Amino acid sequence: MVHSMTAFAREEISAEWGAAAWELRSVNHRYLDVSLRLPEELRSLDAGVRERIAAKVRRGKVDCSLRVQPAAGGGAGFSLDLDLAKRLLDAKRKVEAAGRRVPGGLPLRSPTALDVLRWPGVAEPQGIDRESVGGAALRLLDRALDTLVAARAREGAKLGDMVAGRCEEVGRIAARVRAALPDVQERYRARLVARLDEARVDIDPNRLAQELVMFASRTDVAEELDRLDTHVTEVRGALGSGSPIGRRLDFLMQELQREANTLGSKSADPDTSRASVDLKVLIEQMREQVQNIE
Repeated sequence: MVHSMTAFAREEISAEWGAAAWELRSVNHRYLDVSLRLPEELRSLDAGVRERIAAKVRRGKVDCSLRVQPAAGGGAGFSLDLDLAKRLLDAKRKVEAAGRRVPGGLPLRSPTALDVLRWPGVAEPQGIDRESVGGAALRLLDRALDTLVAARAREGAKLGDMVAGRCEEVGRIAARVRAALPDVQERYRARLVARLDEARVDIDPNRLAQELVMFASRTDVAEELDRLDTHVTEVRGALGSGSPIGRRLDFLMQELQREANTLGSKSADPDTSRASVDLKVLIEQMREQVQNIE
């Protein structure tokens, strides 16, 4: 199954301890890159969250954020370290005394109660129940990941259909060029004979045959057409596999583009040149879609 790397998911839950919500956003990336934002009280979940994401998402840049809102009256108070506050004030008085003993010492502004409360460790929010909230957050994450993976699968199915449709068109163009090869050579022969007649030059059958053979050798694109068919078959096979295929498809797009370029460089006929351009357009369209496939 084809999965896109672009999707969004949001899941939330309410409980006695409050409410929590996960938001997951994923976009295309060369590998799996997880950006995680957690409440400070739940930093211990970091490793577990990353493991869960890696188990369900193989590739893409995934932004994850968890918001936790404690219930009213729970986790909304503060714990005060009065001993630390007293030590801070004592240290401030000692600094003031040292400053007065230094000539030209600058007077210090007396700290307010709010200044003391802002000092790290003096006033700390009362912690939430990490065990219950953390367990609920991980279960909620599993739901959010399922939603994200389902969205990636839906988008991936559309991308797969678009790539498969363009592969069909590439196959039709290659078949049309292959069928026209004898006509291209015959038109070249007719043009060559007509120019020789206009120049009133006697036609040496052996020399004419040699010229036609050299033309056929220079413009022989059978090998390129065969490789186009082979690469298209590989793309179809990849679309039907269950593993991440984005990088493989990206490589196959490069190979298809190379064959289309060679086809154009060997072209000695306007129809073949137009076919090369049409192939390049289709392959570029596929390449853009493949950038979003996991």
